[in-house]
Amino acid sequence: MHASYRRLLNCMRDYQPSRDLLAGRVILVTGAGDGLGRSASLAYARHGASVILVGRTQKKLEAVYDEILAEQLASPLLMPLDLAKAGLREFEQIAAAIEREFGRLDGLLHSAATLGTLTPLALYDLETWQKVMQVNFNAAYLLTRACLGALEKSPDASVIFTTSEMARQGRAYWGAYAAAGAALENLAQVWADELSTNTHIRMNTLDRALSAPRCAPAPIRGKTP
Repeated sequence: MHASYRRLLNCMRDYQPSRDLLAGRVILVTGAGDGLGRSASLAYARHGASVILVGRTQKKLEAVYDEILAEQLASPLLMPLDLAKAGLREFEQIAAAIEREFGRLDGLLHSAATLGTLTPLALYDLETWQKVMQVNFNAAYLLTRACLGALEKSPDASVIFTTSEMARQGRAYWGAYAAAGAALENLAQVWADELSTNTHIRMNTLDRALSAPRCAPAPIRGKTP
């Protein structure tokens, strides 16, 4: 690990945000029912934000919702949605609801992701490939696009795309997961360049391995011994 990178990680570990750091902020989190999304949603709420919980499983979202209310924090907004099946229309409906309820959006964390399978590219199941690309890349692009108007109404909005080390250095058998991550990295760069001159919206990428426990991938299929 590069020395400067190690110093940055140490600074991040030592950082202690104030309790009211996000007071009055409105933040949308995808994949909010468990894993990184759940942890981030609770942390945002505990630091004063109003959180919009988006995820596939209503029961999981309700558990996060109840936990936030139990701590007497700002009431979250619950929006169940299966990203694997959603299109621009559904995301535009979410954006419209946010503008009606809050008038703006200050933050957007794309934490929803699916790993797919560890498989040679030549043998990758096409249905699985399309699902990974839809959840990990297409949905993130479409939701961000739909929310641009709400983000522009914030004085300093931030969008975070979660990727991984495979997004920057492809590895055998990681297939759709690596490809979607690489696409997200480039998408964030393109959007950051486009928005840098006329908006206050910041585009960021986050390596999820640095912020949450690793998920176990599905078994390798078709790999020769």
